[in-house]
Amino acid sequence: MSKQKVDSILAQLDASPTPRHLVDHLTAKLLHANFIDYSTKEIQNTQLGFIAKAGSLVAWKKGKQTARNGFRIVGAHTDSPGLRIKPNPDDRRFGFNTLQVEIYGSPLLNSWLDRDLGIAGHVVLKSGELKLFNSVNPVARISQLAVHLDREVNERGLILDKHLHLNPAWSSAQNGPSFMNWVAQQTKCTSREIVQIDAQLFDATKASILGADSSFIASGRLDNQASCWAAISALLDSRSGAATQVVALFDHEEVGSESATGAAGPLLAHSLEQIAAAQGISRIQFLEVLANSSCISADNAHAVHHNFPERHDLSHGPIINMGPALKLNSNQRYATSSTSAAMFISACTKAKIKHQVFVSRNNMPCGTTIGPITATRLGIDTVDVGVPQLSMHSIREVCGVSDLISLQLALKAYFS
Repeated sequence: MSKQKVDSILAQLDASPTPRHLVDHLTAKLLHANFIDYSTKEIQNTQLGFIAKAGSLVAWKKGKQTARNGFRIVGAHTDSPGLRIKPNPDDRRFGFNTLQVEIYGSPLLNSWLDRDLGIAGHVVLKSGELKLFNSVNPVARISQLAVHLDREVNERGLILDKHLHLNPAWSSAQNGPSFMNWVAQQTKCTSREIVQIDAQLFDATKASILGADSSFIASGRLDNQASCWAAISALLDSRSGAATQVVALFDHEEVGSESATGAAGPLLAHSLEQIAAAQGISRIQFLEVLANSSCISADNAHAVHHNFPERHDLSHGPIINMGPALKLNSNQRYATSSTSAAMFISACTKAKIKHQVFVSRNNMPCGTTIGPITATRLGIDTVDVGVPQLSMHSIREVCGVSDLISLQLALKAYFS
């Protein structure tokens, strides 16, 4: 097991409390590897390039015969469920200064209680500049009601009012700082310079390796930053091949992907067409290139839970650290076809790693991914895969170290 890879995973998770922070972190890695930033200029016929747009990123390595062999695409998403801070968040309740929040996606709400929370995001200034900020240290907390005041909580389960019970306390001083002034301090500017704030809470606990055998990774945002790491790392490690290799990381998957930077938007299609045009491929030829292209949609899968095995189809339930999972659903919640499944299995064989198969129980509908969206928008053969994990959509999730490294090796084999 590569210590360098594990350190890289942990560093990314700690540096990336929001999608924009993740894109900023990955952009720095791409620039260090001599990728050219085409975010604000016309794409040229260079070997390496990328486009960063808000919380999304498209990066590529030019193939030797793109017109004949198409694109090999790995897609993932940068966002995670959580609690976003509202535009006018300041409130005071019974000696506590609190912040009003809005639920983003479908987080496990109970997991946000009694955690040391940081605040991260970005501001847009009057000058047009965008500045990221990250409190680093914890500054807020959502405290659970004591068992003495909720005697039946352990029998009937925790019940939370989504509007009333999730507002964090973040100071107690009578004249505590307003959120606007605090953000101004974090970004080293004045409140008058700030036009808009985009901020969210995050678990301030660092990502860590755990287990008596150091076989697990525990962190926030493993869904789906784990796949983002595997995709970019595979692109950086792969050799150039006949096909052009592409990584597409999208924001807003957890809320349906329908945005300018989501998988249902035009970002990937437009980027691919521009990459092809820079290589002298016409619009008609581009459609033929798509017909010769394929995509791996990488998003984490549900591992069999050791305390709840009845929630899984045990014939198709992936086990942590037994290899990445091939995800199938006949109702097209996943995009996997027989041919795309064979493609991924071939990549795993080439990488000399094991893989598993995930299918949900008939009485427990599965979620979905960017896979069906990408397949529909581009008309290319797509397979859904992912590392098995526990505690999906919790503030802190768990997956296997060897699974994540195996996924990276499979994606590298698929590329090259």
